[in-house]
Amino acid sequence: MVAMRAHEAKRHDLVVIGAGPGGYVAAIRAAQLGLDVACIEKEPRLGGTCLRIGCIPSKALLESSELFYETVHALAGHGIVAKDVQLDLKAMLARKDGVVDALTKGIAGLFKKHKVTRYEGLGRLAGGTQVEVVDAQGQPSARIEAQHVLIATGSTSAAPKGIEFDGDRVGTSTEALSWPTVPQHLVVIGAGAIGLELGSVWRRLGAQVTVLEYLDRILPANDAEIAKEAQKILAKQGLEFRLGAKVTLARKNQDGALVEIEGQEPLRCDRVLVSVGRKPHTDGLGLDKVGIALDARGRITVDAHFATSAKGIYAIGDVIPGPMLAHKAEEEGVACVERIVTGYGHVNYDTIPNVVYTHPEVAGVGKTEEELVAAGIPYRKGSFPFLANGRAKALGATEGKVKILAHKDTDRILGVHIVGARAGDLIAEAVAAMEFGASSEDLARTCHAHPTLAEAVKEAALAVDGRALHI
Repeated sequence: MVAMRAHEAKRHDLVVIGAGPGGYVAAIRAAQLGLDVACIEKEPRLGGTCLRIGCIPSKALLESSELFYETVHALAGHGIVAKDVQLDLKAMLARKDGVVDALTKGIAGLFKKHKVTRYEGLGRLAGGTQVEVVDAQGQPSARIEAQHVLIATGSTSAAPKGIEFDGDRVGTSTEALSWPTVPQHLVVIGAGAIGLELGSVWRRLGAQVTVLEYLDRILPANDAEIAKEAQKILAKQGLEFRLGAKVTLARKNQDGALVEIEGQEPLRCDRVLVSVGRKPHTDGLGLDKVGIALDARGRITVDAHFATSAKGIYAIGDVIPGPMLAHKAEEEGVACVERIVTGYGHVNYDTIPNVVYTHPEVAGVGKTEEELVAAGIPYRKGSFPFLANGRAKALGATEGKVKILAHKDTDRILGVHIVGARAGDLIAEAVAAMEFGASSEDLARTCHAHPTLAEAVKEAALAVDGRALHI
C-alpha cells in the first residue's frame, strides 16, 4: 500500500481503478507486458465484490451446505450411517471467511510478484489521465499521472423501488453470506443466479424459502427449456416459486420482515434477500471532469477496444455493456491492456459461459433456443439425459440433461446448455469447441473417457444427428 501527500505526483504507465477480477487481472497482465502499473482499490482486501462478498464466499457456503444436506439426507443410501448430525453454522461461516482471506492474500502476493503498485483509497479522475486517490475521510492522499487509465470499478446491488434495506432483516447477498442464524422463513426477491444460489444454501440448512420473481420464469438469461427443468428440480428440493409476482414493498417489522405483493396476501418472514440484479458502480469517479457520459442504464460507453470518449481512458467489466460476469471482466481486462501494448486484443462475446451454482448446476454458452427462433436462424437440436449416463448413476446425480444447438446447414455449434451435476465444469468443453468453430459432428467424434459425465456432452452431439447411442 502506498500513502503520500496529495501534492506528490507519482507516475505510472497504467493506472487501474478497481481490484476486482477485471482490474487485478488487467494489472497483472499489463505488468507482464512490461508496463509500470498501479492499482487503486478502496477496500483493504483485494479481489473486489466477487472474491470478498460474492462469487467465492457464496461457493464456499454452497459446498458446505451441500455436504451438510447430503450427510443428513443421502449418505444412508451409500451405506453410510451418520447419527446426531448437527449444524455448526459459526464454523461453516468461519471456513467461508478463511477461503476468502487466503485468496485475497494470494492476489496481494501476485501484485508483489509482478511489481504492481497498490494504492488504498477511492480512485477519482482529476482531468486528462491524472487520478486522485481519496482516503476514507474523503481527503486526497495521492495524485497519479499516467499514460493510460483503466476503469474497472464493477457493480453494486440494485435497489428497487419499495425496498427498505436495513442491513439485517432486509438485505442483499452481502448480508445473506453472514447471517448468524438460519432463518425460519426466507423470502428471496429475484429468481436469478444469486437468489437461487443463496436461497439453496439456506434451504439446505433448514429454512423455508419462498422465491418471488416478477417474470413468468426463473433464470431469464438461460435457455428456457433448461431453466424450466432446473425449476422442477429446485422445487423438489423445497424451494417455493411464485412467478409473475410484483413486489411493491419489503421492510423490517417488529418480529422479522414484511413483503407486499401486488394482488396477493402479504408475506411475513424472518429475512428478505433482495437479488434483482446489479448496477454499474461509477459514483465518485469524476467522470464529468473528463467528459465521459453514461448511457440510459448508467454504463460507460466504450468502443470495440474498450476506449471511452476521453483520450487515454478505458473501461471494462460491469461498468460497460454486457453480462456482469467476473470471467467476462477478466477477458476484457487482458484484451484491453494487450491492445494498449501490442496493438491487438479481442474478446469473443459469443463464447462467454454463464454458470448457476445450484445443485445441480446450470450452465450455458452461445445462443439459446429462443434467440435462434427470434433471429430466424435454422438449427437442429440434440439432448441427452444424465439418467442414461453411467457416471451420473454412480454418483447418484441423474437429474438434468445436456442440450446442443447446431446450425441446420453448416452443423456449426451455436449454443450448448446444461442442467446437471458439475455443469459448470462440463461447459468448458463446449466453450473450447465453439472458439474453434467446431461442429456437433466434431464433438460427436471426439473420444470421451468412460465413465464420465462428459460422455453426456458427446451423446447430445450425437443426438443432433439422431444417433445417440445410449438412449
